[in-house]
Amino acid sequence: MSASLDARAVTGLFHAYADALDRRDWSALDGVFLEDVRADYNGTEVVEGRAALVGMIRGYLDGCGPTQPLVGNERVVVEGDRATASVKMRVHHLGAAERAELTYECFGWYHAELVRTGQGWRVASWRQEVTHQLGTYEVFARA
Repeated sequence: MSASLDARAVTGLFHAYADALDRRDWSALDGVFLEDVRADYNGTEVVEGRAALVGMIRGYLDGCGPTQPLVGNERVVVEGDRATASVKMRVHHLGAAERAELTYECFGWYHAELVRTGQGWRVASWRQEVTHQLGTYEVFARA
């Protein structure tokens, strides 16, 4: 596969992640993360394993209203069967039910280390770096 096609495939995983969260399609994350992924969300939540990662994400989003995660400005470096990548992110969250008037938005980066598998590229290490926040964590039922 050419470096350009590899970079597009890697970038596609960030888009698949955003789409899965937006649609609450948790099984779609099987196509994004390795089973033994390590994830660090801004230094406040560190989890080992895809099941734990999905559980942590669901802990926030299952009690939240609509969300819109946006990613762009991709930076991808492919070296054989390994890659590193970063994308800028902006994620908007609305509250649900009695919290419907609340919002929370974060800006920053997603960083990933990826490996090529027999099923395509998968994320081995994931890190969210939040650089700016607006609103309240009360949007999330767990807050």
